[in-house]
Amino acid sequence: MKKGRFLSFVDLFYPIFKRFMPIETYYYAVMGGLNTVIGLLVYALSYTFIFKGIDIDLGFYAFKPHTAALFLSFCVNLPLGFLLNKYLVFTGSTLKGRIQLFRYSVFFISCLFLNYVLLKVWIEMLHMNALLAQLITTSIVVTVSYFSQKYITFKKDAS
Repeated sequence: MKKGRFLSFVDLFYPIFKRFMPIETYYYAVMGGLNTVIGLLVYALSYTFIFKGIDIDLGFYAFKPHTAALFLSFCVNLPLGFLLNKYLVFTGSTLKGRIQLFRYSVFFISCLFLNYVLLKVWIEMLHMNALLAQLITTSIVVTVSYFSQKYITFKKDAS
């Protein structure tokens, strides 16, 4: 399979990480990092320039600016993360795309919830430093996400 320019560029840095991880894990880390940075940019820009100081009232629910920015970021990260994983990371999966998308969405939302719960417990109940709590939480969520995506969402045929 011919690699595109983007993956060829990403491959330039793989020798640095080759001793520590297989290529698929490296791609997952790079694409996840890219998706995370894009999500943070969408959050920061939308919070600062679109939703700052404005509640978004949908009639049945009013989003605070930070919640609206998080929701918009989620709306970008979900499809982008799925496409990066499907077409650049886990390319050997034989599952149908709609099944992959459903599973990815379930795990994506589950990981958001896990992140929220862990932070709430460690910061509010155990009074852990917020940055340390986020670092530990991110490590756990990324690990859970990687294995769920590899072995469930984008699993390869056993043959």
